[in-house]
Amino acid sequence: MTDLRIRTAVLADAENVLAFWKEAAEGTSITDDVNGVTRLISRDPDALILAESDGLLVGSVIAGWDGWRASLYRLAVLPARRRQGVASALLEAAERRFAEVGGRRGDAMVLEANERAHRMWAAAGYERQDRWRRWVKSFRQA
Repeated sequence: MTDLRIRTAVLADAENVLAFWKEAAEGTSITDDVNGVTRLISRDPDALILAESDGLLVGSVIAGWDGWRASLYRLAVLPARRRQGVASALLEAAERRFAEVGGRRGDAMVLEANERAHRMWAAAGYERQDRWRRWVKSFRQA
């Protein structure tokens, strides 16, 4: 895909990103709101990486770095643009970011039922680890 532009998100992208995720991402999160996205961008301006083609948002990935772990979330590609190298370009940008800050391993959050995503992550060189499970707790907003 030669017209693909990879860039980090800015605050003004928040609503567009949320609309994109409704169309392209699997599942939802408690942080899927403007405040959640703008907090992410404000706290870590390099974390939310976007792919655009002709001005249209076609892909996203969150490449979170906390100084210890490199975590990948919300790798999503517009359905009409899948299998065209968008996810690969986003992962390349995320992995480059992690290498630049000293990350040594990327951990990806992938829905258990999303078989298409499992195949994509495996093709990108990621391995499933069955010995770990995710434990979560939602917090009330003050």
